[in-house]
Amino acid sequence: MKQVLLLFGATAVGKSAALADLARLLPARGGAMEVISADSRQVYRGMDIGTAKPDRHERALCPHHLIDILDPRDPFDVGSFVLACDRLVREIRERSAIPVVSGGTAFYLKGFLCGLPGTPRASLEVRALLEERLKQEGLGVLRRELEQLDPASAARIGENDQYRILRGLEVYHVTGKPRSSFTDPREPRPGLNAVVLGLQRDRKELYGRIDARVAAMFDAGLPREVEALYEAGYRPGDPGLRTIGYREFFELGGPPPWSRSDLSRIQTLIAGNTRRYARRQELFFRKLPQVRWVEADDREALLRVADGVMQVFSK
Repeated sequence: MKQVLLLFGATAVGKSAALADLARLLPARGGAMEVISADSRQVYRGMDIGTAKPDRHERALCPHHLIDILDPRDPFDVGSFVLACDRLVREIRERSAIPVVSGGTAFYLKGFLCGLPGTPRASLEVRALLEERLKQEGLGVLRRELEQLDPASAARIGENDQYRILRGLEVYHVTGKPRSSFTDPREPRPGLNAVVLGLQRDRKELYGRIDARVAAMFDAGLPREVEALYEAGYRPGDPGLRTIGYREFFELGGPPPWSRSDLSRIQTLIAGNTRRYARRQELFFRKLPQVRWVEADDREALLRVADGVMQVFSK
């Protein structure tokens, strides 16, 4: 029986603070913890500010895994994550520590909790062809193609959700069947004993925190971080840079350097894209099974969670 704590919530909800609290609370109750990052962007090296990686003080509280493991050119998908996560959970339990899977990448968390759908693993060849078409024809053309080939999936995908549009087309071209025809597991995997904790916060407050976080990222040097990646040879089409907080620099400003006017518009776009992404996260997380929802700042609830975790892991 794999025992694990899942802790998740939308961007800027307060996951890092909750993890820091748990890293202090659990040892006081006799349990050490290790964090497995469920963030599709924090796996990439050189992308620190825009992905809000845990700082050295947070990492000093307990070991962190699946951070800074890949080059921004390397692909990493939900299948890769689940395989790595399963291995890490086993290793952490062998050390008699508590594995805490935490992040905001919803389909990573669902894949680990409920298992992977029957869709094929990513095809680098097909994906490369689709990405070339994306450059030549634009996302709108590919979305309309998906609407023709797999209308059920297209109806569930946002207009500008590039990853899921390309994935839907990839599945169809690899298998000849629409993505919506594959079984999508909705219950926890057999053999997984999970405490599932979701953090929530008032929407208006969350959006305010997102705006403040994006502003703080710019103050901390996000434009220079993106410029350094470009100077190192990375480009907007690389997997690491096709994400909120990085792609907007090239969508609005083109290659560096960027003017003050460019940076102001880029910051506004990143904040808006992040708010929309947070809304999608919230909707997705509400569909996960066995979630115990708590207010992000409710320390008493977190204390009760820590006690409950120790009961589960002492069995």
